[in-house]
Formats: sequence, structure tokens, C-alpha cells
Amino acid sequence: MELQSVGVSALSIPFKVSFRHASAERAQTQAIWVTARSTDGAVGYGEGCPREYVTGESVAGAQAFVAAYRQGWVAGIRDARSLCAWVRANRAEIDANPAAWTAMELALLDLIGHAEGKPVEALLDLPPLSGRFRYTAVLGDAPPPAFAGQLARYLQVGFRDFKIKLVGERERDLAKVAALRAAGISPQSVRADANNLWSDADSAIGDLKALQYPFTALEEPLRAGDYAGMSRIARALDTRIILDESMARAEQLDSLPGEHKTWIVNLRVSKMGGVVRSLEFLREARRRSLGMIVGAHVGETSVLTRAALTVAASAGDRLIAQEGAFGTHLLERDVVEPSLMFGAGGILDATALRLGNSSGWGLDPSPDNVR
Repeated sequence: MELQSVGVSALSIPFKVSFRHASAERAQTQAIWVTARSTDGAVGYGEGCPREYVTGESVAGAQAFVAAYRQGWVAGIRDARSLCAWVRANRAEIDANPAAWTAMELALLDLIGHAEGKPVEALLDLPPLSGRFRYTAVLGDAPPPAFAGQLARYLQVGFRDFKIKLVGERERDLAKVAALRAAGISPQSVRADANNLWSDADSAIGDLKALQYPFTALEEPLRAGDYAGMSRIARALDTRIILDESMARAEQLDSLPGEHKTWIVNLRVSKMGGVVRSLEFLREARRRSLGMIVGAHVGETSVLTRAALTVAASAGDRLIAQEGAFGTHLLERDVVEPSLMFGAGGILDATALRLGNSSGWGLDPSPDNVR
């Protein structure tokens, strides 16, 4: 495969409903879109989700990164081996621009797959993608009636696992817990995401105890990287801690205190810097017997959903949950066909969609939808 050109643009798609949590409120996607073309006319597409409060990236900065490096990629990347070599040789650059590189990597893997007539899993020496993937019902912050209505819809279609967003407003968070109790949902089926809400462990412990709902795990209750404080919360509340903003590179695993069973990592492909680095991280996490959640940024299109399936399939028995796969449940339109989204019971059936039998990511982008 000979790469001819790389194009990058912002990708902005309205949501059908806005989504709010402690760090941000969104009504449309915040992403970049990369188009990679080979000299024989094949095209590959990729997506990345820069987030200032997660990766320190902006959409403009991510676009600038792609523009700055694309000539080197055109000259040096020919196949999956040369792509992986670039990842190994440029770790610092990817650390600073993970979402930007993710968009480029996904486009290149798609393009190389088309050129070689192979799915991405075959390019990376992974088993073919197959099976059914079960997703978590993620509920954003909303007024009590809207929250209860959304919860009822999730229950109606058979979801088993739930994740709610806490915002630190006592009455608002108590109303969410009351809705969960009224629906008969066990705390062992519910994770709570605080999005780095509290400044210290004592405040977090006090507020969480006041909710009187023993969540099965808490995600990012303190500022990113406060492992000692989060470990203290885990002991005080007899729960587990999910690391998201606090865990983006494999070397950070060496900083975790206490027992490994305390920690779960939320592995989002765009945050980690692509599929190759996500798989590397996964191997290190498995070696430490850590639990894994394969998560998603709010507003991801089906391109990132497809990439996350590759990682989730590789997690094996360490996979605790999956998030995302909203497709046009949330987006006004998707940029590919089929739009990958959960169905009844939160299930996405990769076998039925034949994703493991098609070249690249097995998706057919619609140029009319990329604006």
C-alpha cells in the first residue's frame, strides 16, 4: 500500500438530546475526522475525540498535529508493521496528542485493511471479531423526571448494568438514587462516575455515604492522579475505583497503591492513543489482574465503536463492562453504514453484522454525511 494523501477536518454532528456531567455538557460531537487515500484510489477513515479535560487536546490542536506529521506518514507508513513501528518510535508525541493520533491510526488501519483485503484483526494478528457484546446503560445528569424516564426506557429494553453521573448536588444525586431504588435495581449493578468532582477524600466519603447507596464501583471521584486519596475512598466505602482521566499510559500502572483488585481501568481508545496502544495497555493490565471497562467518549460515531470492539474482544475474562455504541440513538446521523449501536438488552451482535469478515473496519462511510 502506498499512501498518497491525508485529509483532516472537524466533525460536528448534533445530538438528539444533550448530555451533561460534572465536567461538561454536550449537544454535539467534538471530534476530528481523517481521510487517508492510497495511490490506487482506496480510502480509509478515522475518528478521534480530543477533550481538554481528559487529554489536554482541542479540536484545532488535533488538526494541527495531523497536518504537521502527515508528510512523514505518507513517506513512511506502508503496512501494519510500519504503523506499529511509528507508534513505538513516537510515544512522547502520541502521549501529547492521543486523540489526534487515534484518528490517523484508525484511518490507516482501515486503508491498509482494504489494500490487503483483510479485517483489522488480521492485520494485528488477532482472532476474527465475532460474538455478542453487552453494553452498559449510561445515564447523564438530568432533572429527576427526565432521569427517571430515561431509566425506565433502559429497563424496558432489558439493560442489566447501569452507570450514573454524580454532580455533587445532594438533592439531585439523591433523586437519582431514589429512582434506582424504586426500579428495584441492585447497587451491585450500578457504577457511579463523578468526573473528578471532589477535591479531597474526606468530602467525597461524606457525600457518598449520605447517598446510602453502595455502588459497585466509583469512577474518578477525585482530581486525576490522586491514587492515594481514591484508595482511601475505596477502603472507607468498601468499593472499587474506576480510573479514567487518571490512567492513559501503561507506565502509570506502576503508581497504583494497595491491592490490584481495588482498581478498574476505563480504557477509551481515543484517550489511550489508538488501538495499538490500547492493546499494549491491555496486556500490561492483564498481567496485573486488573479489571477493564472498554469505554467511550460521549458522541463517538460508529468508527470508534468498531475500534473499541477489537479491544473489548481482546480483554477476555478481564472485561467487566462496555460503554458506548449509541450510534443514532444519540446522534442525529452517523457517518458510516451500518450505524453500530446496541439493541435489546444492550446487545451488539458483531457476528450478525459480519464485521469480522470485511476488509478494514467493515464499515461503509457515506461522504454526504461528513460535513
